[in-house]
Amino acid sequence: MRRSLALKVGTVAAAMAVAVAGITFSMNSATAQANAANGYASQNGGTTGGAGGAVVRATTGTQINQALCGRSSDSTPIIIQVEGTINHGNTADVSGSSCDVGSTLIDLKGVSNVTILGVGSGAVFDQIGIHIRESSNIIIQNVTVKNVKKSGSPTSNGGDAIGMENGVRNVWVDHVTLEASGGESEGYDGLFDLKDDTKYVTLSYSILRNSERGGLVGSGDSDLDSSFVTYHHNLYQNLNSRIPLLRGGTAHSYNNHFVGIVESGINSRVGAKIKVDNNYFEDSKDPIGTFYTDLRGYWQVSGNVFDNVTWSSPGTDNYPAGPNPTSTTTVSIPYSYTLDNANCVPSVVSTTAGANKGLKTSNGSCSIQTPTDPPTDPTDPTDPPTTTPPPTTGTNLSLGAGADGTSKGGGTSYGNVIDGSTSTYWSPSGTTGRISVKWGSAQTIDTVVIREASDAVGNIDGWQLVNNSTGAVLASGTGAGTISFTATSLTKVNFVITAASGTPKITEFETYA
Repeated sequence: MRRSLALKVGTVAAAMAVAVAGITFSMNSATAQANAANGYASQNGGTTGGAGGAVVRATTGTQINQALCGRSSDSTPIIIQVEGTINHGNTADVSGSSCDVGSTLIDLKGVSNVTILGVGSGAVFDQIGIHIRESSNIIIQNVTVKNVKKSGSPTSNGGDAIGMENGVRNVWVDHVTLEASGGESEGYDGLFDLKDDTKYVTLSYSILRNSERGGLVGSGDSDLDSSFVTYHHNLYQNLNSRIPLLRGGTAHSYNNHFVGIVESGINSRVGAKIKVDNNYFEDSKDPIGTFYTDLRGYWQVSGNVFDNVTWSSPGTDNYPAGPNPTSTTTVSIPYSYTLDNANCVPSVVSTTAGANKGLKTSNGSCSIQTPTDPPTDPTDPTDPPTTTPPPTTGTNLSLGAGADGTSKGGGTSYGNVIDGSTSTYWSPSGTTGRISVKWGSAQTIDTVVIREASDAVGNIDGWQLVNNSTGAVLASGTGAGTISFTATSLTKVNFVITAASGTPKITEFETYA
């Protein structure tokens, strides 16, 4: 070889008001998602994720679960902006009628209209996978998922970095980095697996590396219902095989860079068809064909570059497309796309693919373009958050009510949150706790405003608003601000702080009908 493989695996600024589950937050937010879904994810009605819905920030897995569970329905649009490291230690199960989540993975189960977007200094899902099941219209963008295991400790998602199954429709995974640190014997499985009737999926501008298995479409030779998958402008590096493994269905692979493929690349089997356009295959073995089975698949090839590629000899259960690949089928692509010349693909992909690249893309002519408003930190110091929530009309029913809580820090009082003054405040004795407003007779309210002291804005990370009498969670989310929910008659309402990055200081707990 011209050069050796690096690794052989087989023996990784405007403030805006937003609403979720009836919850309204006042927060700084960058564009919720940049660019637009393309490839097969643009078909079947398109893929928009949570566009037009709530924008919520999460720094823990628990907060992601709270955002999903706090929606008014399982289809209420939501954009969850994630920053920091998500792991088993900060991911807890959360109950709610709009979700079915867990503590060992990020579970998008039975939901629709959701975007998970990495922002700020980046979002890393460390040893915890993302599972999409019975769901539709999902976008995952600008995140890293690494070292997800199916054996050893901790385990998550059957060892898949991102996995989809059971009637999933319209998913766009874009500008992500998926990586492992070994193969099956080390506890890892696939980086990007689709099975059990998953359709209309695009994987774009992403990195898949350092794993024995890249990904599959169809979990077995009888699982042939998954189809319509596009892979473009991705880097596949130091992988053994399954890039992807296709069982039935139709796929499209264009402008990808394959480098250091140890055993086999695109493996089309059991009648699968794939169009392979203008890819760059480098320092690799058997990049296209049918391998490890006599159940043949098919391919249409054009414009690809094969740089220092080796081909095995044909034989039983082994049908390489090379050394001079020719088409064995034709594939009709229903969407428009522009091809970069294959010779510039390594350079284009190096600049654009993966998380934290500013969501840069190719213009289709080997030049790079940057979105006008890439994801940024919602609390960028150049554009500080508003220190008070937007004005609320009506009578503040907390004035003249009572207040209590679980604890109070030195020099603070429960009554400070109902005195109409922002110069006094309540703090818990630690970073979490409960503060409540109560009345002698039932009051009907549908809005709460939580105001923070100016030197503590942003300290509250996670919270729940609870009807004290019934224990019902009226709303949940992150950050202080205005919270709207279904009108409820109650005598006491609790604001429960479940997570905080510093000592909370609540100056006013206002309630409105």
